[in-house]
Amino acid sequence: MNNNNHYHIQACGLGKQVKSGDRILNILSDLNIQIPAASAIAIVGASGSGKSTLLGLLAGLDLPTSGNATLLGQSLNELTEDQRSQLRAGRVGFVFQSFQLLAGLTALENVALPLELSGEADSRERAQAALTSVGLQQRLHHFPRQLSGGEQQRVALARAFVIEPEVLFSDEPTGNLDKTTGQQVVDLMFSLRDANQTTLVLVTHDELLASRCDVQYRLDAGILSTPQL
Repeated sequence: MNNNNHYHIQACGLGKQVKSGDRILNILSDLNIQIPAASAIAIVGASGSGKSTLLGLLAGLDLPTSGNATLLGQSLNELTEDQRSQLRAGRVGFVFQSFQLLAGLTALENVALPLELSGEADSRERAQAALTSVGLQQRLHHFPRQLSGGEQQRVALARAFVIEPEVLFSDEPTGNLDKTTGQQVVDLMFSLRDANQTTLVLVTHDELLASRCDVQYRLDAGILSTPQL
């Protein structure tokens, strides 16, 4: 019996090097990780430790220099960029530090977009329900510039969860928020994750935020430490 189905994400011997002038920079080295379905794991490290690079590799946004990552049972090295995008569509959500909302779309349109791209007929209704679930039912027709940072991140959460993702990748979700607003966003993210039984991969330098996850890994100079339960 193949147990890989119990893991939403796996990486074996993952490495990433980039060329900088005449030098080769080693960002990640021989990294191994297994992330069970429905678990919440944190990858903690200082700025520049390679956290965002690792998230990008695990999500198939970038490919490693060595080793391989598997997402939802698919070997990412074996897929084209379009195939990796198709794999994520409707199954993988993202929440970034910088919100990544489209400035020319309202909150409702931003949240409905991933459903519309997948051809869902009830995209507007589901987007409205998702925004209501994050307390933004009065902000449906506001543009990002008309929303506070906390409201923009709640729109981003609604957009991520409207597809009922199997996996959520979150990169410093409170990085641009004050402490109180950040706490509210985090509480909301974990509440939605629990309700959907979503596998969460969180990268952060915030130890308190990381402690809310089931398992914490530490990334230091491209080396991933043994997980802390």
